[in-house]
Amino acid sequence: MSYFLFKRVLTLIATLAATSVIVFSVLEILPGNAAQVLMGPDADPSAVHAKALELGLDQPAMQRYFQWLGGLVRGDMGQSYVYGSPVSELIAERLALTVPLALMAMLLTTVLALVVGIYAAANHNRAGDVGLMTVAQIGIAIPNFWFAILLILLFSVKLQWFSAGGFDGWYFEDGFWPGLWEGLKALILPAIALAVVQAAILARFCRSAVLEVLREDFVRTARAKGLSHRATLWGHVLRNALIPVITVMGMQFSELLAGTIVVESVFYLPGLGRLIFQSIANRDLIVVRNCVMLLAAMVVVVNFFVDLLYARIDPRVRGQEI
Repeated sequence: MSYFLFKRVLTLIATLAATSVIVFSVLEILPGNAAQVLMGPDADPSAVHAKALELGLDQPAMQRYFQWLGGLVRGDMGQSYVYGSPVSELIAERLALTVPLALMAMLLTTVLALVVGIYAAANHNRAGDVGLMTVAQIGIAIPNFWFAILLILLFSVKLQWFSAGGFDGWYFEDGFWPGLWEGLKALILPAIALAVVQAAILARFCRSAVLEVLREDFVRTARAKGLSHRATLWGHVLRNALIPVITVMGMQFSELLAGTIVVESVFYLPGLGRLIFQSIANRDLIVVRNCVMLLAAMVVVVNFFVDLLYARIDPRVRGQEI
């Protein structure tokens, strides 16, 4: 296990380093000038040049890259060109919304997918299986931003059960549970909009994994010993079927983190996605660079822990690495 962990940690570090190079390089070659955007299109060239010197834009790209990388290692993301605040504070403030939203969507995705996938596999080729898989196929084809608009029209405009958008923050002055409920209530519709497509994909994958395990010899042996279909399914099939499913779930959580960018715009939520959009419009590249790097790092770290969990569930994975 130690060799397996050592190899995965080295892969994690190398992937993060390569990602930082790509993120910096891509943003570096984009056209435009942050100093010109901040000073305005009609600003005096000398004033624009002075602003560029103040922002350090006159330094060589390699020097600025290592300064940025060193700051990341120290936990210093620099100052925003536009907001004038530390980038770390801006990101932390927005993550207080984006992370709970992604976690809610992942919870909904997991519950819906496992229930639908296991039920469909247990009733293979029956009406329930065909019906649920048809609905899942439709769910895969629905863009989450379009589904988000439908949710707003139904639950906000017509039924008026939820607000159409916005987020007032996590306020606990009136008590923890009321404050928590008000915050979660604003995220329910966005979480559903995010979860529908991912739950449809995961449900079909879960069904296929369960059906594959049901055909194994040890399942027939368990049934021959007198175990019921339900006991065999939950006691023997599910754990083995979850091995590939967990891998997909890890990748889906990464997609949900990135998918919040679009859904946050539909529901006008002040999360990390809106911060990225605003920073791109304002040419605040230091914020964009750190936000993109953070999202990429989240994807890499989530996949790292998925690998560890995969090895924990299936010891054969660890053995193959030795």
